[in-house]
Amino acid sequence: MHKAVLRIGGCAQAWKSARMASSGMTRQKPLANKVALVTASTDGIGFAISRRLAQDGAHVVVSSRNQENVDRAVATLKGEGLSVTGTVCHVGKAEDRKQLVATAVKLHGGIDILVSNAAVNPFFGNLMDVTEDVWDKVLDINVKATALMTKEVVPEMEKRGYSEGGSVVIVSSIAAFSPHLGLGPYNVSKTALLGLTKNLALELAPKNIRVNCLAPGLIKTNFSSMLWMGEAREDSIKEIMRIRRLGKPEECAGIVSFMCSEDASYITGETVVVGGGTPSRL
Repeated sequence: MHKAVLRIGGCAQAWKSARMASSGMTRQKPLANKVALVTASTDGIGFAISRRLAQDGAHVVVSSRNQENVDRAVATLKGEGLSVTGTVCHVGKAEDRKQLVATAVKLHGGIDILVSNAAVNPFFGNLMDVTEDVWDKVLDINVKATALMTKEVVPEMEKRGYSEGGSVVIVSSIAAFSPHLGLGPYNVSKTALLGLTKNLALELAPKNIRVNCLAPGLIKTNFSSMLWMGEAREDSIKEIMRIRRLGKPEECAGIVSFMCSEDASYITGETVVVGGGTPSRL
């Protein structure tokens, strides 16, 4: 009887250990000592991602076009005991991209993670009314700058060696799959990022640098406020959503941390939709 109790107790303990491992409870810092760059990261989804990566052990460099926003974000996250620094970076400017990389290397000795989150949407209206200047601005920031930011970071990831590799996460949108009426150039740019993810993943896999994509649905941020601002409009949106609420930035952050961790070491070229069940197939 005593042996049976011991066996049952041993099985219970083993099962508890398995559950803890599965939930990540045994590894408090899955990104310990990793160095992460996050663009457009002083508000909304980018800020939530920066916080989560730092909570999971990474040294995070946040960035924004505005110094005041950078200072505020850094102060907030440092106040939470997190390893966060920041610098101004307009991703459309080559010198700013180089400075962002140089800052991370100077402070932390290298780069392991890039989260490319910067995007603009300067237009609302009919696609046939979009000017050439608008097309240039949207594609320059949303697509070209993402590719060039990755190009800037990859040599530093290579220096980590094949065994360490690196991780790039590109932030697209549910609009890549289900276009929002009136946001034509933005929709097109976000669909282009799906293709950029696939191509970068293919080319960088031999270097053990993984490239994946996050496609948020309608997340309640300042950036998306034109789509949900006003109680009546928000209520009407909720009525057509499968999970009847808007998403929160934090609901994107955990997925990004996972994609940057060893748990996702055999995943590349994939897009994860965080959209509350919104249809997401091309």
